[in-house]
Amino acid sequence: MARDIIHNSVKNALVKDGWEITDDPYHIEYKDLRLSADLGAERPFAAQKDNEKIAIEIKSFIGHSAIQDFKLALGQYMLYLTYLELVDPERKLYLAVSEKVFDELFTRESIQFARKRNQMSLIVVNLANEEIKQWIA
Repeated sequence: MARDIIHNSVKNALVKDGWEITDDPYHIEYKDLRLSADLGAERPFAAQKDNEKIAIEIKSFIGHSAIQDFKLALGQYMLYLTYLELVDPERKLYLAVSEKVFDELFTRESIQFARKRNQMSLIVVNLANEEIKQWIA
């Protein structure tokens, strides 16, 4: 499976933010279907025994059309979300993107509407510093 070009930067940013990478890739299996999100991660809660769990799909949006890339990312996100709710409902799904992609695409009113309508959660990453700049639920 080919990794997205920003895979390692996102992974490093999550580790810096206190997450433990548990799966690279994170497999979502349901009956005869096997999907792979880019990462699975956990972070312990300070006052609880349970860990916070997330699955992350990483996208660089480097295709010929940002809208086409968004359509593909949204479809993939919704498919993962559908099966994640069945097999690991405690795990929250995020789409990880660079600050540049967020600023150029995800601030557009039309894209904000689609993201919110489909309950797409984002992790915005500063690639140069390998730091998470924003969590958007």
